[in-house]
Amino acid sequence: MRRSARRVARPRGCGEDGIIRARFRKSNLTETMLQPGVVEPVTIKLYPTSNVFKKGHRIRLDISSSNFPRFDTNPNTGEPLGDNRSTKVATNTVWHDASHRSHVTLPLIDR
Repeated sequence: MRRSARRVARPRGCGEDGIIRARFRKSNLTETMLQPGVVEPVTIKLYPTSNVFKKGHRIRLDISSSNFPRFDTNPNTGEPLGDNRSTKVATNTVWHDASHRSHVTLPLIDR
């Protein structure tokens, strides 16, 4: 995983997505770079939307490092934003075992 990779969550079938730049995962004001090999919790808030899921409907969640052109590109280097001189490919790993519980929370609204 690159030190400053971006994470984009796209729930397919819902029409909205959320985004977080990993360097700002703990605070919008302070940058904290990722460290290779260290598992870090990341919360991606999805923008509000509404959808009726009929019986048998499946929800797919895509995790990506980009959503260009909707959001600006991320060089994944840790260089100052807007002043990068190179780019790197980011690898996203979603941990989902007994020690690293991953989940998606979907609110339910009574009709």
